[in-house]
Amino acid sequence: MNARIRRTAVILAAAAVLPLALTACSDSGSDSTKSDSAAESSASAPARDDSGTGSNSAASTDQPFGTACSAVPRSGAGSFDGMAQDPVATAASNNPALSTLVTAVKKAGLVDTLNNAQNITVFAPTNDAFAKIPKATLDKVLGDKAQLTKILTYHVVGQKLDPKDLENGSFDTLEKTKLTTTGSGTSYSVNDSAKVVCGNVRTSNATVYIVDSVLMPAN
Repeated sequence: MNARIRRTAVILAAAAVLPLALTACSDSGSDSTKSDSAAESSASAPARDDSGTGSNSAASTDQPFGTACSAVPRSGAGSFDGMAQDPVATAASNNPALSTLVTAVKKAGLVDTLNNAQNITVFAPTNDAFAKIPKATLDKVLGDKAQLTKILTYHVVGQKLDPKDLENGSFDTLEKTKLTTTGSGTSYSVNDSAKVVCGNVRTSNATVYIVDSVLMPAN
């Protein structure tokens, strides 16, 4: 009788423990599944770019570059977006930093020539670049249409030049002589004398590289 009672107690105890064991196994399996699922999700998710610039931001040749680009208006006709809508002489007239160049282009009668050309590159001196020239000399040049035309057309290349083309280049100008370019990344020089201070600026018919010195033809 006592043996029968003991066997019954053991069976009841086992019956009570079994559901708990099954529940524990079920929970453990669920947690494992959740963990595996989370790991797979983490592995498949794209890496986050905390730089805030995006994955295609490095050295994009489609964007203007250079220290002087910060002075370009953010909106309006003189902004990068605004200039991209106009031909080059018109676009330059909307940029306050290029007002002396625009005056020179008008005096030389080159507005229509520049506006009607296609796929050209213009190295555009800033007002500060012209200010490096003694006033008497500048006034004399501005009054000599033939000489002024020669100087201005030396700043124009009859083909579209991307930044990479400037790394070690030699190009025929509309003035019929060559200019040379060197550099890399976002740092370029023209004729080893003028530095590009805002490059890769787009207009509707030209690519513009704003430079800090006026370029002079050799002859």
